[in-house]
Amino acid sequence: MALFKSSNPALDSEVFTRHVNPFGDHQQTTVMTIGGTVNKIAVLLLLVVGSAIITWTMYFQAATLVPTFMMIGGIGGFILALVTIFKKEYSPVTAPIYAVLEGLFLGGVSAFFEAQFSGIVFQAVLLTMGTLLSLLFIYKSGLINVTENFKLGVAAATGGIALVYLISFGMSLFGSTMPYIHESGLIGIGFSLFVVVIAALNLVMDFDFIEQGAEQKAPKYMEWYAAFGLMVTLIWLYIEFLRLLSKLRD
Repeated sequence: MALFKSSNPALDSEVFTRHVNPFGDHQQTTVMTIGGTVNKIAVLLLLVVGSAIITWTMYFQAATLVPTFMMIGGIGGFILALVTIFKKEYSPVTAPIYAVLEGLFLGGVSAFFEAQFSGIVFQAVLLTMGTLLSLLFIYKSGLINVTENFKLGVAAATGGIALVYLISFGMSLFGSTMPYIHESGLIGIGFSLFVVVIAALNLVMDFDFIEQGAEQKAPKYMEWYAAFGLMVTLIWLYIEFLRLLSKLRD
């Protein structure tokens, strides 16, 4: 059976062929399980929220410190993400640290949007959690089949979005901006809707990755790695919901 590469760079099903459990079925405590992964996801989510509260509070009480903490969180989180992707066996340590750092960054971003549009953060959180639970139900009910064409389509769309954002970032370094997509017009809103849909479909890919890991009896530390991968998608989806809502309310 052909293996696929998830559009989420953190979740690549080939890791299961590179990390084979040598103990077989009789050593369940040493292998990845769905229940164990869910527990790890809950831990990372709590760490993200807990550290986000720090920069959120600072924004409204000591705003001058927020950019420093956001920079530490953003750059540190990016570095930890790369370390986790290339050294998956370190994920029991790096994934929680990544969650804390990303929380620092997200707290500042959330406070910035909230200061401009009251109530937007609560709406974005509800939409993110609602999307997660809805797609999990749809996935488990079999209404979405994760076929090879589905995987290729989502991967291609995700890569295209990444390329657009990379070009946009490069243009910003020279004091220019990519027209339309960051504006609150119909094109900008339409682009954000498209990105939200693709980010949401990446969750389905993540669910499939976790299920494959449990079925193939990946090493226990892969629970942390799979939880980390899902958090990457959730954070992306949350930020995109913030961007979409801000355009709609602008």
